[in-house]
Amino acid sequence: MPYLFSYGTLQKRKVQIETFGRILEGEEDVLTGYRLEMLEITDPEVLRKSNQTFHPILKFSGSPEDEISGVLFTVTEEELLQADEYEVKDYKRIETVFKSGKHGFIYVGK
Repeated sequence: MPYLFSYGTLQKRKVQIETFGRILEGEEDVLTGYRLEMLEITDPEVLRKSNQTFHPILKFSGSPEDEISGVLFTVTEEELLQADEYEVKDYKRIETVFKSGKHGFIYVGK
């Protein structure tokens, strides 16, 4: 099963239930070489689910000093597609390696 790294609103129970129909299971992990910026969300459905106007977005820095803490969730292939629908057009999903050595997906800025 694939891993999906969350550093923002996908950690919220309400967002998980409304997006995936369940609470996700995961463990803390760290992403190296990225920094966080904030993105203003205008999609009404995402705003309703998250109850947040500004969402964090990852930007690649390449610096080993830049680290983002988050949760690495175990998801199904179908849930990856559901996450793709939740994320707005400013995000794209890519695969990477985490500090734990596990491989998984992240959403970064386009």
